[in-house]
Amino acid sequence: MLALAGPARLWEPKRLRLRLFSIAAQLVTTGRRRILRLAGHWPWTDLITNGLARLEALPSPG
Repeated sequence: MLALAGPARLWEPKRLRLRLFSIAAQLVTTGRRRILRLAGHWPWTDLITNGLARLEALPSPG
């Protein structure tokens, strides 16, 4: 919840879980990498990608 911004930050845990786990996506395995491809037509795709980018920008704890 800390990585999300805007109205998504106020979502209750039940709603957040529903929105995250009902995402339209494909898990693609290529070589040794796994890539999660999110559907562009899903209403909350931009919120999730922005949240993931914010998490990646955090400094490493170790």
